[in-house]
Amino acid sequence: MPNNEWWRGGVFYQIYPRSFADTGKNGIGNLPGITAKLEYLANLGVDALWISPFFKSPMKDYGYDVSDYTDIDPLFGTRDDFRTLLDKAHKLDLKIIVDIVLSHTSEEHPWFKESCSSRDNAKADWYVWADPKPDGTPPNNWLSIFGGSAWQFNVFRGQYYLHNFLKEQPDLNYNNPAVIQAMLDQCRYWLNFGVDGFRLDVLNFCTHDAQLRDNPPRDDGGLASQLEFPDAYAMQWHTYDKSRPENMTLVHKLRALLDEYPNTTALAEIGDDNSVKLAAEYTASPQELHMAYSFALMVNKGKMPPASLFRKTLETQMAEPGDSWPAWAFSNHDVVRAATRWSGTDYGHDPRLSKMLMALLLSLRGTPFIYQGDELGLPEADIPFEDILDPWGKYLYPKWKGRDGCRTPMPWTDKPGQAGFTKAAKSWLPVPATHLPLSVKTQEKDPKSVLNYTRAFIAQRRKNPALIRGDIAFKDTGNESILSFTRTWQTQTTSCVFNLSDQAQTYQGETLPPYGVLIRD
Repeated sequence: MPNNEWWRGGVFYQIYPRSFADTGKNGIGNLPGITAKLEYLANLGVDALWISPFFKSPMKDYGYDVSDYTDIDPLFGTRDDFRTLLDKAHKLDLKIIVDIVLSHTSEEHPWFKESCSSRDNAKADWYVWADPKPDGTPPNNWLSIFGGSAWQFNVFRGQYYLHNFLKEQPDLNYNNPAVIQAMLDQCRYWLNFGVDGFRLDVLNFCTHDAQLRDNPPRDDGGLASQLEFPDAYAMQWHTYDKSRPENMTLVHKLRALLDEYPNTTALAEIGDDNSVKLAAEYTASPQELHMAYSFALMVNKGKMPPASLFRKTLETQMAEPGDSWPAWAFSNHDVVRAATRWSGTDYGHDPRLSKMLMALLLSLRGTPFIYQGDELGLPEADIPFEDILDPWGKYLYPKWKGRDGCRTPMPWTDKPGQAGFTKAAKSWLPVPATHLPLSVKTQEKDPKSVLNYTRAFIAQRRKNPALIRGDIAFKDTGNESILSFTRTWQTQTTSCVFNLSDQAQTYQGETLPPYGVLIRD
């Protein structure tokens, strides 16, 4: 493929730096740790790495609350450490995209401190401020994803500020052109540094309704994407607090900036009631972004989704106007790991399921994103209450334990304790005993392991243009446990059949074993 389209169908690997590898001996992963493991990633066969935030932060939301966009938090290292990582990755033909949080900053960011100081300072309008109602209550009914009102009162200004997430994460005001320019400048800094692009965190949250109109009530009984119980946030249609049409101004300016830097790319994260359609809108033409992904294929906790969910999701995206290119993930740092989520257990897994999921992810039309540890088939970790750090988990416990269970350290060896992740006596989150038999060292010795299956499938995929760039056409199977489609590129057609169940299935005269995969040219 043309070098400026390396991202189109390339295989990405998401690194959660706190949990990948620690060389600093403090139990927290760092940039030198990633550098030390780059050969492992190159041997896995991936094309690019998405690294979650490592910028300076008070870590109230573990890096997604940024206090300085152009500095690296000492927990993770220095600019020189990142330069070393970037240079080595490029020598190994690995691209690097960094996770940048545009919608909000930390309350510790100098911009917010200045904005708080008065109503007439130079950055007074850089965040979303509003007067209280006459009775002192918030300006409208908008809610925070992490619970409660999305408004926090500030006594120094006598006003509320908007926070779609934690109160320590105030939202920037993208109705102010100066804010858009300032954030583009932060992006330009890293493009000049040499990164190959960005993952744009919660991009559809950037712009809000300037009139601050109330969100309408949701009357369909819908649930939030990964919570299997009623949650106040899911009781509204989020018409005015996110996914505003005005946000396309930012999208177009981001794309124009990236176009100044050849061979770079951008991946937008979309969290919305109509996330698949919005992802298509955000990538509809060369004036929009390169890729966008949603949580559409990170649902159905407790059971494997039916074949119709995968078909409907992809066909919905393809039916939208324009020529968008999708991106897909089954796991990330915000959801229960797919190996457990779709196994029907709380913390278990089935290696056959993990292999099938990897083959499916790598066969769908779009760019696949592998979350660290999924190549090992890691299950969700059971984190005891006293070790829970995720503020969302603390808020909802025991209904939900939060996101720590998918963020535990990578098991590089089967050594009890820290599994080769760190030499410290304790890691920031515990390494579960269930992960030790699934360590990299153990699986590298087993030719039938999930790790070696993943390596082999990626290697075969590299030889198959249809799986990388081809069109997709689904087949009616009459069986929700069988997903069948073809991928076609020029004169090559590849047939793909997946048994989504833990029972043998018969399709077109052939028997597929539990979680069986059949791929033929």
